[in-house]
Order: sequence, then structure tokens, then C-alpha cells
Amino acid sequence: MDEPDVESLRTPEVRRYWLDFCSRAGVDPDQRWDVFGFGDNAEMADQLGALVLTGPKRATAGLLADFEPHGSDPLPAVGAYSVLIGGHGQPLAVLRTTDVAVKPMSEVDEAFAWDEGEGDRSLEFWMDAHRSFFTRRLAADGVRFDDHMHVVLARFDVVWPQGESST
Repeated sequence: MDEPDVESLRTPEVRRYWLDFCSRAGVDPDQRWDVFGFGDNAEMADQLGALVLTGPKRATAGLLADFEPHGSDPLPAVGAYSVLIGGHGQPLAVLRTTDVAVKPMSEVDEAFAWDEGEGDRSLEFWMDAHRSFFTRRLAADGVRFDDHMHVVLARFDVVWPQGESST
């Protein structure tokens, strides 16, 4: 299954959310802004989106191969904004990227696993969950996952809705 591109995720509802944020926060609406939901199904997007809204999830990881120039997603950039959407495309929050690193999966550390805010927040849980997810993701392309593949690790703050802050 092909990943949707950013433009197809920019529904009228998402655009209104972005413009409302920009108007209230004094942000230029014409700058780069991305749109994404977590995971590969609606239930996962909603579950992980809830972790962002309740506080523990302040990071995310993806396969480098899924990002431009070979994949469909733009590489995250420090300072860039993204509208996080839930499983049915509804806007949940505006995030601002604070840190980006690219490294082999085998080099992900405990601090990053903690910042992702999933499960018990341990590196062991993170590795198991992401191996499973990346293996499933790559199987669709006939590619076998291994721990030496590069991943994009991004940390973020929640900047909208107001009242949300990083912890």
C-alpha cells in the first residue's frame, strides 16, 4: 500500500486548523508545514496521537527509506511545523520539530525510547515495537528489515492547541 502524500492529507479541515493556529500564534501560513499521522492504521494513529495530547510522546521514528528523495515524505527539519492528524484525518495538534537525527536502528538509545513515550518507555519495548512495525512496513515492498537500516529520529514540542507543552 502506498503512503499518502502530504498534499492529499491537507483536507479543508486540516487547512483551517493550520490557518487558525497561524493566525493565533503569529506564524506565517505560507511557510513549509507537513501533515502526518502515526503508524499504519487508524487505531494506531489515534492511540499514538492520544499519547502526544496527554504528554508522554515527544518523539517519533521512521525509516529513512520512507523519506525524500526515495520515499514520499519530506525529511523533518528542526523548526518546521507539522499538523498531527488522527486515524480519520482529523487534526489533533500542531507540532514543532526540535531535533532530528539519522542513524542505524541499532544505535537508538534509551533516552530516545523514553521520549517516544510508548509502552513502558524502555529501549527493549521500543526496539521490539519498532522492529515489528518496520518489518511489517517493509514486507509490503518485499524488503527484509534489519537493525542496521537507518531510521530518522525526530523530537518535537506541541505548540497547539494552547495549554499543551513538552515535558
